[in-house]
Amino acid sequence: MSKHTAQLAALVGSRICHDLVSPVGAIGNGLELMGMGGQGEAELALVSESLANAQARIRFFRVAFGAASADQPMAETELRGILGDLGKSARQQVEWAVTGDVARSDARLAFLAIMCQESALPFGGRITVTRDGDTWQVAGSGPKVMIDENLWEALGRPGIEVAPSEVQFALLPLLLDEHGKRPRIRIDTDHVIIRF
Repeated sequence: MSKHTAQLAALVGSRICHDLVSPVGAIGNGLELMGMGGQGEAELALVSESLANAQARIRFFRVAFGAASADQPMAETELRGILGDLGKSARQQVEWAVTGDVARSDARLAFLAIMCQESALPFGGRITVTRDGDTWQVAGSGPKVMIDENLWEALGRPGIEVAPSEVQFALLPLLLDEHGKRPRIRIDTDHVIIRF
């Protein structure tokens, strides 16, 4: 995948997420108004929960797949909010242990690494994001780590073909390569670490 193709894909991702946020938010407002009537509370709760899950995932995808410039900052509170909302419905809990605002391009790399970790922790676990200077670490741990060796080896080889559900394994090494970085992976029986 060329740099131009990756940028176009990011722009498409940004557009899709941007256009979905407003109507999903409007659905939320409509549900809130319906809830004031007090009818069908169980059904309303189920729909509201599904809506919240969709909103959280859209916000997450917007960072992971959207266009990101190095000089565009993201606030720590926004990042924690996105991951906190996502954690309400996810099997994995994510701890953002990075203080202060970060470049959106760095947040994007971290979110893609989080997605890689999610695939390794299908039975749940904890994912912790830290930064030491310019070095980022995304560590996942859980009761059972499941590794698809071909995918994890792909993190060191930009340009590999993957299924849509595995796109993070193709996009992360490509973007790291653009930043002049290479991922370092450590896999044990109960944890996986990605450093870049």
